[in-house]
Amino acid sequence: MPSTFFGLNIAYSGLLANNAAQNTTANNIANVETPGYSRQQVKQQASNALRVFQTYGCAGAGVETLAIEQIRDEFYDFRYWNNNAKVGEYSQKQYYMTMIEDYFDDTPISPGFKTIFDQMMITGLGELLKNPNDATAKSQFTGYASTLADYFNNLAGNMEKLQKDVNQEIKLKVDELNSLAGEIATLNKQINTIELTGVKANELRDRRALLIDQLSQIVDVEVKETPVYDTNNPDRETGANRYVVKIAGGQVLVDGNEYNSLECVARTAYEKVNQTDIDGLYEVYWENGQKFNLYNAAMGGALRGLIEMRDGNNSENFSGLISDVGTNADGADTVTVQVGKEYLRDLNKCNLSDQGGIINLGNQEFYYDSWEYTISYDDDGNPIYSYTFTLSSDRELNPARLTNDRVGKNATIGASIAYQGVPYYMSQMNEWLRTFSQKFNDILTSGYDSSGNQGIQMFSADHATDSEQFNFPDGTRYDKYYGKTRDEVRQELTDDIYNELVGAKYQELFQDKKNEVYQAPTEAEIAQRADEIKAELQSRNPVPTIPSDDDLKAQAQAELEAEATKKAEKAAKEYADAEIENYTEGYKKQAEDEAQEILADGVFTVNVADDSYYRMTASNFGILAAMLIDPSRVANRYAQGDGVEQNDLLNDLKLLVTDKTKMSFRGCSASEFLQCVLSDVALNAQRANTFYQSFSDVAGTIDVQRMSISGVDEDEEAVNLVKYQNGYNLACQIIQTLSEMYDQLILQTGV
Repeated sequence: MPSTFFGLNIAYSGLLANNAAQNTTANNIANVETPGYSRQQVKQQASNALRVFQTYGCAGAGVETLAIEQIRDEFYDFRYWNNNAKVGEYSQKQYYMTMIEDYFDDTPISPGFKTIFDQMMITGLGELLKNPNDATAKSQFTGYASTLADYFNNLAGNMEKLQKDVNQEIKLKVDELNSLAGEIATLNKQINTIELTGVKANELRDRRALLIDQLSQIVDVEVKETPVYDTNNPDRETGANRYVVKIAGGQVLVDGNEYNSLECVARTAYEKVNQTDIDGLYEVYWENGQKFNLYNAAMGGALRGLIEMRDGNNSENFSGLISDVGTNADGADTVTVQVGKEYLRDLNKCNLSDQGGIINLGNQEFYYDSWEYTISYDDDGNPIYSYTFTLSSDRELNPARLTNDRVGKNATIGASIAYQGVPYYMSQMNEWLRTFSQKFNDILTSGYDSSGNQGIQMFSADHATDSEQFNFPDGTRYDKYYGKTRDEVRQELTDDIYNELVGAKYQELFQDKKNEVYQAPTEAEIAQRADEIKAELQSRNPVPTIPSDDDLKAQAQAELEAEATKKAEKAAKEYADAEIENYTEGYKKQAEDEAQEILADGVFTVNVADDSYYRMTASNFGILAAMLIDPSRVANRYAQGDGVEQNDLLNDLKLLVTDKTKMSFRGCSASEFLQCVLSDVALNAQRANTFYQSFSDVAGTIDVQRMSISGVDEDEEAVNLVKYQNGYNLACQIIQTLSEMYDQLILQTGV
């Protein structure tokens, strides 16, 4: 038979259960606006029934309150964290691509490439074509060219500043990641301390999940929680859990109450990857010194977006096959890498560091000090393109010497990043400038200015450490060999040498004959011409002011000398045209011999330190100092004997604007540079905007689904309040009823 007070115990258990439910509901309502809070509910079950040894067997023993649990679905958490990594990645790309788009934009308020290039090649050159001998037109044309140089200098400066900002934000994100990791590890310890007692640490778990929400936007996360079992009794759960957070494709960040922190270390000058990179770009290392792979394909989040913006090279990093190893005259190790990709064969597209760097040879890293670019030929005369790197002799940098077993293995510099970040756009600018400058300078130097002087270059590049400029001699002009067989190069060299020999001889014949034929006017001729000028002036009506006799003689002398010069040049030209035929055969043989001698080794080499067009970048691009000092040096004619109004050379300059046979950039003409680059920028900006909006919408949808389960619904909690209040009142009524029964039993029943 059950105890007389058994019913009171049952009512009391109901009172406690409903009171706990009411308190939990109140807590839910109080946290309805708390970020990351998960709705809680009381877990109840009927108490074990008691045997009463009556015909009905067992009697219910009331209700047990087992726990207060949070309502949370891990499936939606994982989905949210995975999607949140994409939100973080594309939010960064959206922001920085918008800035790049603004840099390249061409508006009336902020003139861009198209406006400035048209001013130079259409407005300025158009005026010069009308007046090839006009000093003002040449000065204006040079001024427009200087404005183009300033445009690229400023644009490069903006891109370098952007790369610096991205680099600094990477450090901030790494610091934030460390802070979150430390908090999560601390929470893991607190949660286990509490839950070892059998109580769920709901609020701490909510806080931890909120931190994972924040972490997932910085980098991709993978979370795993497993129960900890008693080592002495493997079947008994201790109540503690091992909570592990992995990032960047499975690298452990937090393991229980321990975490691995990251640190940023700035690259030194001899660790640069790209020629255009600013100094001090950060590499990230674990606290134990192991390198954190920033270029892990599995990495996501804002960190990925920032890395791709800072280092994105459109998968155009250096890569090739090791063909030879050796040592140079100084005893330093060298390695030759044969390349096949078009962007590596074309030196105008080269973005290798000019200050040394790190090269990976067969999965082993070595430091290199310098490199040289080589075009050689196979047995069939086809070109072979390769780079020879001189490795550092510093044994602290390269503890191991290079061995022959590296031959046949892959060589790489930097990572292949399939995104068009700052290095890509810098490389695009450099390629256009190098190609355009080569073509432009070639035309100018092949002619003569109005004074008969040999034409000089317009575009140059400034040294980084002094006030000098690069010269770009013909000996470093790889484009004479690029893409051509040995026989084609030999023929072109022969033609170039022949034309140079013939041209020099022609000028010698022309000048000698001109000097021979030229007859300076005599005093009598000058006096006669002065009288003629004076008579002509006196015949006018009204009669103008008559110059002095000295002025009349000076004018007469100038006119007679000009006529004598023109007559001498005409005779000299006729003589040189006829006489040069006597030298052509001999010069052809000489040109063939010299071309054969040049190609005797079948090799053309440009060293990184040479004054080649590789040294020209958007940052140091400028106008030759001699041209700025004296704009009259702008060449306008091909033949020295032509008149000062000849503009055939200028017409060829004009063709550079639209004629793709004269200059081609990505299959387009020179003037279409902005369209080519802006198409890349616009596409990337549009993709970033689209994906950011798409993943943000998905994040919102997942969060709504997540909150529909774990969020606090005010209406539902209001109903619960009424429900649990009624339950509490009924339990109180049972107690009151039983109290009256006990009062009757104890006080009113006689014994």
